[in-house]
Amino acid sequence: MKLCFGSSRKIIWSGRRDISFTRGKQPPMAVQSKSEQEEDREGLLSVSSHTIHVTEAVRDGDGLTFIVISQKLSGSGEYHVARTHEDFEWLHQCLFNQEGPGILGVIFPPLPAKPSLNTSTKDLKQLGFLVMGKDWHTYCLALETYLQQVAAHTRLSKNKCLEQFLTSSEAPGCQRVKKSLFNRLSQAMDGLRKEGHKDVDGFFQSERDTNFTHIGYSKIATERFMDVVLTEQKMSVACGHLSTCLHLCIEQKDDTASLAFTKICVKLSEVIDLMKKNFESVAEKDLSSLGFGLDLQTRYQEAEKEMLYRRTCKLVEMEAASRNAERAKPVKKAAMDALKVKSEKEFAAISAVAKQEIAWFHAVRVKLLRQALILWCEKQLEVARDASTRYSQHLEAFKTLGGLTLQDSHVASEN
Repeated sequence: MKLCFGSSRKIIWSGRRDISFTRGKQPPMAVQSKSEQEEDREGLLSVSSHTIHVTEAVRDGDGLTFIVISQKLSGSGEYHVARTHEDFEWLHQCLFNQEGPGILGVIFPPLPAKPSLNTSTKDLKQLGFLVMGKDWHTYCLALETYLQQVAAHTRLSKNKCLEQFLTSSEAPGCQRVKKSLFNRLSQAMDGLRKEGHKDVDGFFQSERDTNFTHIGYSKIATERFMDVVLTEQKMSVACGHLSTCLHLCIEQKDDTASLAFTKICVKLSEVIDLMKKNFESVAEKDLSSLGFGLDLQTRYQEAEKEMLYRRTCKLVEMEAASRNAERAKPVKKAAMDALKVKSEKEFAAISAVAKQEIAWFHAVRVKLLRQALILWCEKQLEVARDASTRYSQHLEAFKTLGGLTLQDSHVASEN
């Protein structure tokens, strides 16, 4: 399953179907100047967004290296690059630092947190379904979805760092910003203060309240479904142990009763082993369908929360600039007024972009969850049909085995 969002915003589920989602009729575009047209051409990626794939995760010392493959727009070949999670963080930081009117109003595609090779309780709580799949398959899928979302976004796809990330054989220059404990605490306190700041726009205040509620519900649903998957995995392990124990009960004797008992143990062990594989299959399909959908839903809710917080910070800044302009002395009045006008323009641009992003997000959120539920149900039916066929075969074998065992017991009693 792969999901890709952008401005034309396609949702792509690999192996299933392609579902196109658009914002509806767009307003007529203004005629671009020659310089604007050249800028757009320069911003075009040399790869197609839906051909970007993260194929595997390779262990490299204490970390993981991810293989990213993308197809050239010309169709003449592919790009193969190796990237670490630090490289993804570098790209995410470049996108966030991108200049442009209203860029802070963008709901940035959520980048999964850095994984650990030794999965602990903390990693399971932080990454959830992404670290539960085999060979980091689900985590690779999350990174692949992230890249496709960025590449399909009209604003973010023009960032030159994305082109470098996808096509350059050399690792990008990673610059990590180190923050002290004091800085983190001060930012946390400042964040709590600004999050409670009342919005001047009823639309955004309502959106903040709705987002807070949805995040809580999404986290609860994800945790409950994770408990289901963990239980399925535990049942699989228990069935494996039981199947092995039945093999240990086999007796190496030639009498009729021992042979009959051995046949029963072997056949029953095969049935329990089938149950083990069935639980494994159900858990794996749960991860790749509804599990992945719920995880992406939760991370996108958090991304919307971050966008709303950035807008609130700009609102606080604008209100402060307005107060300073009112209180400014004649000597500084002109400078304060200019700062006020600049802040108001930036806030208006952020709000305009944010409204577009929110409108898109609400439509896609419902569509995404519905598709995840449909895919989950289809996979459950697929596993159930396969298991039913196999169980029927074992039942017929048991009936035959029961008849033979009964005949052997009669022969033994006559002798």
